[in-house]
Amino acid sequence: MEYAVLGWPPDGPTLRLDYRRFGYAGKFVMTNTGKAIARDSDGEQEPLAAVAFNEDRTDPNTLWLRYITTRRDRRGEGIGARLAAFITNQAHERGYDRVVIAVNNPFAYHALFKAGFGFTGERTGIAELVLEHPSNTKRYHAGLDIFCERDLTEDERAFLDTKSKEGPPSVVPPEG
Repeated sequence: MEYAVLGWPPDGPTLRLDYRRFGYAGKFVMTNTGKAIARDSDGEQEPLAAVAFNEDRTDPNTLWLRYITTRRDRRGEGIGARLAAFITNQAHERGYDRVVIAVNNPFAYHALFKAGFGFTGERTGIAELVLEHPSNTKRYHAGLDIFCERDLTEDERAFLDTKSKEGPPSVVPPEG
C-alpha cells in the first residue's frame, strides 16, 4: 500500500472520485482542503481511500480531518484507518499539536480508534462524535453507548453488539 499527501491547505488540490465507488466523492473536488490518498503499490493509480483536511479556523495548532472515504469494494480491510494514521503522523510532523475528526457512524468511530484517535466526550454537527489525536482510549465504550441509543441499520447493530463486548482495538502503525 502506498500513501501520499497530494497537498496541504491552502494548496487546495482537487481529487475526482467516482461517486459510484466512493461515499462523499463530491467533497474531494473542493479546493479549500488538503488531500491524501492510499493506493495499491501495484502501479494502479486509482485511490483506494482518500482523506480531506483543513486547519481549524480558531486554532492554528489543530488540523481537522473532514472526510475519509474508502472504495466500497475495499471497505473493512483497514485501509481508511491506516490512511488516517498516515495523515495524522504527517500532520504532527508538520507541527500540528492536535488532529480532530467528527464521525457519525460506529464503523468510522471504530476505524479512527484503530488510527490512534479517542473520543473527547464532545458532540458536534448532526449526531457526530468528536475524536482527537493524541487520544484518550478510556472513552471507547462511552461513544459506542451513544451509537447504541440511535436508530441503527442491522449491520450497525450487529457491529455494535460485537464491539461492545471488546476493548478498544489495537492501534495500527502510521505507514508511508
